[in-house]
Amino acid sequence: MNVKALLDRQRTYFRSGATKSVDFRIHQLETLKKVITEHEKDFVEAIYQDFKKPEFETYATELGIIHDEINLMIKNLDKWTQKQSVSGSLVNFPSQNYTVAEPYGTVLIIAPWNYPVQLALLPMVGAIAAGNTVIIKPSELTPNTSEAIAKVLGKWFKEEFVAVVEGGVETNQELLAEEFDYIFFTGSTRVGKIVMEAAAKHLTPVTLELGGKSPCIVDETADLETAAKRIIWGKCINAGQTCVAPDYVLVQEKATAGLLKNLRSAIAEFYGEDPQKSPDLPRIVNDDHFQRLKGYLPEGSIYCGGETDSDDRYISPTILTDIPPKASVMEEEIFGPILPVLTYSEIGEAIDFVNSKPKPLAFYVFTEDEKNESLLLNSCSFGGGSVNDVVAYLGNPDLPFGGVGKSGMGTYHGKASFDTFSHTKSIMKKNLWLDIPFRYAPYDGKLKWIKKILK
Repeated sequence: MNVKALLDRQRTYFRSGATKSVDFRIHQLETLKKVITEHEKDFVEAIYQDFKKPEFETYATELGIIHDEINLMIKNLDKWTQKQSVSGSLVNFPSQNYTVAEPYGTVLIIAPWNYPVQLALLPMVGAIAAGNTVIIKPSELTPNTSEAIAKVLGKWFKEEFVAVVEGGVETNQELLAEEFDYIFFTGSTRVGKIVMEAAAKHLTPVTLELGGKSPCIVDETADLETAAKRIIWGKCINAGQTCVAPDYVLVQEKATAGLLKNLRSAIAEFYGEDPQKSPDLPRIVNDDHFQRLKGYLPEGSIYCGGETDSDDRYISPTILTDIPPKASVMEEEIFGPILPVLTYSEIGEAIDFVNSKPKPLAFYVFTEDEKNESLLLNSCSFGGGSVNDVVAYLGNPDLPFGGVGKSGMGTYHGKASFDTFSHTKSIMKKNLWLDIPFRYAPYDGKLKWIKKILK
């Protein structure tokens, strides 16, 4: 596909004004909702071929979230696109002042492989709602899902409005060489730097949804049985290939034995004594990632799990203990069903440990102590998180989602998505019935009065 020609067509279509009508946007969102419903089985099957992901998990973590987002956009779009009045100022009296959201224009969405439908189409919902045209680049690491996205969207949407460009690294480079009006990237911190560098050449604004090592802190007051179930649930969704999965656990010494016991019990309860036979545990996306994850296993003591099968790209849910501080499993984002468990004595130690590392995308706390809760949430910087749960906060579209520092910049979900893909244009309309000459030259004798007004 000729990327430059495609981008020119989208830019021409955007400049025609076709995408700016609220009725047009709502119709396109309704069409997308219909598309997802009618092709649900196509997406489920494609994701299964790439991950062996169960249908329940695919709907809950991919398709259902998109439906929810579309419904929210359709319900609120008319209100969000209205002029938003703001207060005037004495300097500009008399005047009317307001802001209006306008679309950026042509948007590039580069999607990752771990949730290949959700993380391609969810930002697309925001981009359409804001009135942009969209080019989506799915990940080549999930070829079946990439093909399904291209086939389905290509059937229902005109390329000058929504287009899917498939390919590998060279395709990404070709796309990033062009001048888009906005770039939305989800992926690793390493690639995020490349995207930002390319965007900087054109001064293109970006949203970067990255990752990092998201900690989970469990203190001695926590409900250990519930904590363990929720931690294992969040860790093993998509076989741990989730940017907001709990990457490691810091548990208070007095609670360590109890938590470990409950973590092992939760794995057995969810996936049976032989998790490889469970229909509910997805597989690792490819051989490279499988080998990378397998390499972490000797870095600590295996409390439970540790089984692997390269032919099946299977790694059992694994708890690691006795991990050296500089082990690679504690330096790199794991992105798999391996959970290091470390201990701390006093809450300050846990805070210092978290703050010694780059700011995480997500942060989780299990405690019944409100003082500890407040101390942890206020002492650590992170993108978003939960108290007494993991991952599930993403299900609320009223909570903006995004990272901070090396875990990303910018937010989306719900109204935040509409805002991300919109430029807020500020407008003052000055009345003509009064024209105060104070601001005009000559200025002699006026300085003391302007200081009284603006001091």
